[in-house]
Amino acid sequence: MEQKEQELEQSLKLFIVLSRAYRAVSDQVNKSIHSFGVNPTEFAVLELLYHKGDQPLQQIGEKILLASGSITYVIDKLENKGLIVRRACEKDRRVTYASITEEGRRFIERVFPEHAEKIHETVSALTAAEKEQAIALLKKLGYGAKTRG
Repeated sequence: MEQKEQELEQSLKLFIVLSRAYRAVSDQVNKSIHSFGVNPTEFAVLELLYHKGDQPLQQIGEKILLASGSITYVIDKLENKGLIVRRACEKDRRVTYASITEEGRRFIERVFPEHAEKIHETVSALTAAEKEQAIALLKKLGYGAKTRG
């Protein structure tokens, strides 16, 4: 087999292994998130608002990689649960912000440590040094993919 074919085959294998690893880790973490009574998207919105403060609805989707059409549905569900509120922008009435409520803040403060521990447990097959190496390699892969797309 010539080198180009070997490299192509190796790239395909990397893609499959990366996809399966992501799926396995994601499945474990999502199972944990569901045990808190929210879905992964709702959790991502709450986590964003908790850590970054109020966000315009239009930008939430971009920040958590969610289609803009789905944001309204997720925001409605979180608002109905009393975990967030919508707030009109004082400077531009066309812009609406999502704000975490005190109840939402208490929820994240209660469940986030367990969430972080589940992630830690899920990736514990790697040593600290291997995690650093994986972080560096995956960043390089991600940046490289962005510049070629």
